[in-house]
Amino acid sequence: MADQQALDEVVEFTSGLIRIDTTNRGGGDCRERPAAEYAAERLAGAGLEPLMLERTPGRTNVVARIAGTDPSADALLVHGHLDVVPAEAADWSVHPFSGEIRDGVVWGRGAVDMKNMDAMILAVVRSWARQGVRPRRDVVVAFTADEEASAEDGSGFLADEHPELFEGCTEGVSESGAFTFHDGSGRQLYPIAAGERGTGWLKLTARGRAGHGSKVNKENAVTRLAAAITRIGEHEWPLRLTPTVRAALGELAALYGVDVDFRDVDRLLEKLGPAAKLVEATVRNSANPTMLDAGYKVNVIPGEAVAYVDGRYLPGGEEEFRTTLDRLTGPDVDWEFAHHEVALQAPLDSPTYAKMRAAVEEFAPEGHVVPYCMSGGTDAKQFSRLGITGYGFAPLKLPEDLDYQALFHGVDERVPVEALHFGVRVLDRFLRTA
Repeated sequence: MADQQALDEVVEFTSGLIRIDTTNRGGGDCRERPAAEYAAERLAGAGLEPLMLERTPGRTNVVARIAGTDPSADALLVHGHLDVVPAEAADWSVHPFSGEIRDGVVWGRGAVDMKNMDAMILAVVRSWARQGVRPRRDVVVAFTADEEASAEDGSGFLADEHPELFEGCTEGVSESGAFTFHDGSGRQLYPIAAGERGTGWLKLTARGRAGHGSKVNKENAVTRLAAAITRIGEHEWPLRLTPTVRAALGELAALYGVDVDFRDVDRLLEKLGPAAKLVEATVRNSANPTMLDAGYKVNVIPGEAVAYVDGRYLPGGEEEFRTTLDRLTGPDVDWEFAHHEVALQAPLDSPTYAKMRAAVEEFAPEGHVVPYCMSGGTDAKQFSRLGITGYGFAPLKLPEDLDYQALFHGVDERVPVEALHFGVRVLDRFLRTA
């Protein structure tokens, strides 16, 4: 069991990491090194020999291995990213990089995405060192750069250039799983992620005939682009149920006493009430226009117009995604991937999933563990290149009045101290037995 010092340290480390501004604005505008040094120093304090690795100066990753007691067992990767998305201080109740601890809550950018999990990992590892604990499997700990952009300086770099550091790793755990989901009727669900939709960020380019804004122009690039993104934004994607989502729907339906009819999933989702939020974004592919760039003067029709679309596709759904985009963009608009990563799926009948479930149930016996598929993506995509199966498991016990999902990339991001204590206990229990 994690000791009292671990419970104190997880709060200290969450606050300390938040105070290190690792804002990732994309395009290489980020510097994770100070946070990497913070993590490496605390790993070294636990008797480990952390490696600090960079593809680009200042974009630092940290990797360390803890030897297990069973040399024949497969190794387990436990990873978290050090970068965070931007935050406008004027919009927040507290400064987003203050790491303020107030009324039993730690405030700041990264409190849930995902410096809380980074702190849990550090606290557990240091607790093991004090108690002389060794896990059954080798545990590889990785803190990465650049997850909030392309991951080229982070997990992508590690997987491509340093695969030897992850030798023997067959499974990995990271963010976005085992948190409390309150359904509004008193039930507490704990979704564990066993899949991710693939990432298809798109650049659309429309070309036409440049000319004077007062003239008739039937080859207007802006008009062509606007028509294409309207078709994309209004498209209704067909239903596609992956094994993970099908299992999630089945378990939720059983929990709520609802008949399962996969022929009418939209109706099934209605019957599940608020719990449908766990799966409704992952029963289809999606594509949402997000950025526009065209023209340079109001009376000039530009010869080119550009848009960006956030596309996501289910495991097995990439071909449908591509052919649908070909049709929706039409003959006058070209598209290409601005960023492209695979969709993932993990088995639910694995011993590792069973042990994650057992760890949550030990400390939240009133809860109901269910599988789910993430609508977005994590560093597990890049680590999958090494044959590592990824799960989302960053445990938190949350109060009903805290909208956890809204805090991701949101204003006033924060995490309760008690949630961090729960996370350390559950993560410790899982990693000892995994």
